[in-house]
Amino acid sequence: MSIITASICTVLLSSAVVPTHAGELKITWKEPKSFTDVRPSNESRARFRERTLEALEAHLVELAASLPKSQTLSMVVTNIDLAGQVWPSQFIGFGNNMGADVRVIQRVDIPRMTFSYSLTDSSGEVLKSEDDFKLKDMGFMDTNIRNMRNENLFYEKAMLDDWFDDTFADIDSLKNEG
Repeated sequence: MSIITASICTVLLSSAVVPTHAGELKITWKEPKSFTDVRPSNESRARFRERTLEALEAHLVELAASLPKSQTLSMVVTNIDLAGQVWPSQFIGFGNNMGADVRVIQRVDIPRMTFSYSLTDSSGEVLKSEDDFKLKDMGFMDTNIRNMRNENLFYEKAMLDDWFDDTFADIDSLKNEG
């Protein structure tokens, strides 16, 4: 009986110190078919674009969840240029038998995104916003992301992490109703 009581107390105490975060994300992908580079290396363009946008949206949802629960991050993404370039496999020495294209990552092919965003509180007051923001990571290959190298879109996700941390670092000083 005392083990159960101790466990319940531990759970209650640990939940009491957890900050209340669960901000919301509203995202619009504006004309994704015209994005600069959401080009697949080995699957259909439509499926790759869908999978890429889903992965980026899921990552942004995770980031927005760290905002206070009363806040909503709204984004309209107007362009994406993934790190690297897609080349036919025979152009980079894999011969003609592979049949698939390959995404080659070089320092000059930086990840980029263009979007507008606004952070609002529950009353709709804009806490922070910017139109036509051009995000890029010129040092993307120097970023310490070794543990993410097996993850899809790790350069783009690291770039978004840095932007989010830099942009919303003062989140505690913003109006917090949650």
